[in-house]
Amino acid sequence: MKAALAGANGELLHRARRATGRERGPDAVVEGILDFAAELRAYGIEHLGEPAAAAGVAVPGIVDEARGIASYSANLGWRDVPLRELLGAKLDGVPVALGHDVRTGGLAEGRIGAGKGADRFLFVPLGTGIAGAIGIGGRVESGAHGFAGEIGHIVVRPGGTACPCGQRGCLERYASAAAVSQAWAAASGDPGADAADCAKAVVSGDPNAVRIWQDAVDALADGLVTALTLLDPRTLIIGGGLAEAGETLFTPLRDAVRQRVTFQKLPSIVPAALGDTAGCLGAGLLAWDLLDNTDRTEVTA
Repeated sequence: MKAALAGANGELLHRARRATGRERGPDAVVEGILDFAAELRAYGIEHLGEPAAAAGVAVPGIVDEARGIASYSANLGWRDVPLRELLGAKLDGVPVALGHDVRTGGLAEGRIGAGKGADRFLFVPLGTGIAGAIGIGGRVESGAHGFAGEIGHIVVRPGGTACPCGQRGCLERYASAAAVSQAWAAASGDPGADAADCAKAVVSGDPNAVRIWQDAVDALADGLVTALTLLDPRTLIIGGGLAEAGETLFTPLRDAVRQRVTFQKLPSIVPAALGDTAGCLGAGLLAWDLLDNTDRTEVTA
């Protein structure tokens, strides 16, 4: 868990980290979040002279932001946790915002990171899986049921590798950092090899690494062009572990996307700027939005 106290202009006044404690079960994770938040509040009072005026929290899984409920998270073993209500009670009634981790990270990248100034953006982190955040006018779209942006489950290889979601051939089965790691571990004969090792081997010219990498880039480009066709973003922000390969990823990816577009407008394709702090920063933005009456729909490029 990453947490911070943030000032009105986005400055970080205090930062802290703590293990989730998920090995002790889902209830322990909830208690850990509540205790962590209480510690931050106490720190603000002691060191900054006042408690935080609002709180924001980002969690993985399916999130009902309107109701403040973490509907489902396989990673944490949660189902229908009223996190906003619990946090509000723990923090003496301050307003609390709840967000999905990827959408919240995308909010930060869009407002203060790589997409700053863009009226329409798509944030796609390539990690264990692939998700997306659709930025429109300074906000991120969650969808009618909290599923907006699940680009990782666009089918790019019909009839291909089975996905835990129940489909076959999903994008994240081919282009996530986890998928590349798995493919390179098998090809190299090293069970501990990962996507970063594959990227290094690409740079050194290893033909198996080049093949695996290009397969991932091609699948990613196919999925992204589908997203571009539907959303027409001005900026496409790529983050997550795979993006750490830098131009080893971005040069062939830009080429692959460019080759696939026909009538679509090609967006700027850029690396994420905020790293693993994006979710924490985005949670702070959600909190400040509870106190700010700015009409974000008026934000333009």
